[in-house]
Amino acid sequence: MFDALSERLESAWKSLRGQDKISDANIQDALRDVRRALLEADVNLQVVKGFIAEVQTKSQGAEVVRGVRPDQQFIKIVHDELVTLMGETNVPLAHAETAPTIVLMAGLQGTGKTTASAKLALHLRKQNRTALLVATDVYRPAAIDQLITLGKQINVPVFELGSNANPVDIAQQGVAHAKAEGIDTVIIDTAGRLQIDQAMMGELAAVKQTVNPDDVLLVVDAMTGQEAATLTHTFHEQIGITGAILTKLDGDTRGGAALSVRQISGQPIKFIGVGEKVEALQPFYPDRMASRILGMGDVLTLVEKAQEEVDFAEAEKMQEKILSAQFDFNDFLKQSRLMETMGSFGGLAKMIPGMNKFSGDQIEQAEVQLKRCEAMIGSMTIEERKNPELLSSSPSRRQRVAKGSGHDLKAVSKLVSDFQRMRSLMQQMGQGNFGFPGMGGMGDMFGGGMPGMGMPGMGGPPPGWRGHSTPGKSKKKKKGKKKKGFGTL
Repeated sequence: MFDALSERLESAWKSLRGQDKISDANIQDALRDVRRALLEADVNLQVVKGFIAEVQTKSQGAEVVRGVRPDQQFIKIVHDELVTLMGETNVPLAHAETAPTIVLMAGLQGTGKTTASAKLALHLRKQNRTALLVATDVYRPAAIDQLITLGKQINVPVFELGSNANPVDIAQQGVAHAKAEGIDTVIIDTAGRLQIDQAMMGELAAVKQTVNPDDVLLVVDAMTGQEAATLTHTFHEQIGITGAILTKLDGDTRGGAALSVRQISGQPIKFIGVGEKVEALQPFYPDRMASRILGMGDVLTLVEKAQEEVDFAEAEKMQEKILSAQFDFNDFLKQSRLMETMGSFGGLAKMIPGMNKFSGDQIEQAEVQLKRCEAMIGSMTIEERKNPELLSSSPSRRQRVAKGSGHDLKAVSKLVSDFQRMRSLMQQMGQGNFGFPGMGGMGDMFGGGMPGMGMPGMGGPPPGWRGHSTPGKSKKKKKGKKKKGFGTL
């Protein structure tokens, strides 16, 4: 997501490096690169023109703060304008004073509307809001069955009257059922078409008039670029929507939809879909998205994902094991599973400041190495997992693990030695809560391809990782009291 746009913007700042101030002359190259980057990302032309004009105006009037380089100040101006472009603040889902809150889902076929309905229901359930899914798509084969399957998967009830009923009647009776059952929110999955037609719009308008929804969300495919913004504008003119859900932002999208929807349609993006799993739905925050686009990471979203998945009682136990150097291979597997529930390895990496510089090949290498580690651990006995020293002192045990996992003795020996060294490092680092919240030091165990990237709960950077410090210099650990927080999640 946004990789190509981020790379192009990165090249734009280079023209300002080495300058002592921002001037009309030296920002022209940077502005040209920014314009080209946005157009290649399929951002609407009029949006690009307005954006560049605002950036130029604010850049020319900006005074360079002492100690801040011109390129850094220019990045700040671009960041702020990106936030403004996308809506400035998060617009939450409606919550009616009198239950149930009614959410009407709309969109064309193939945008992931039915799946987005289930994702939204799960999002509400995590907020302790009860939900009811209503299946009114009686035209698409298996649409009702798909919604029922998804409902069972997330433990959310589905109201349906079969494929022969009238969609308006289904929606009306579904809302009545929710009122009778005391359900907080009703999510109505409507029918889509391959393209906008009057029959589709007429039916959608009839459902809307009958149930009087609190939110009308249009599900749009981010892969369509600026066309997604045009589609949102059309739906808003004819139906009246209150927001959009952008899906497939984890795919090979150029990002133009996220940057165009608000300006073209006038309606906010409320959620984004970042994967196929039902958990892969995130509230849309313009400031966080701007940070991701500019390669600054998204720490807040990562911490929120950790809060959803982490058992804090278990985290306390894990912290004690880390501080006493008792962290074992079973704990490693627990942390590996935790990271998998939080999302893909690459997706988590993009949220960490500075990690966007790693290529897809490096991320893929780290994922492969993690699977290799899990395979080797899976071939260990229960005692060997609990006591890694047994493997350190016994070549025959390591040979047996190698044969069982399909790897060579050298790989198993490296895993054991790296694990022992990492465990010692974690004990030292854990005392001061070094490193990114919830992410720690497994760079060596991942084959060196992802320095600084580790498992949740491993409390600190790997050997040799200097972060953003000057190459060749290391920082001494400061003494102080142990902090509490996400350092050992």
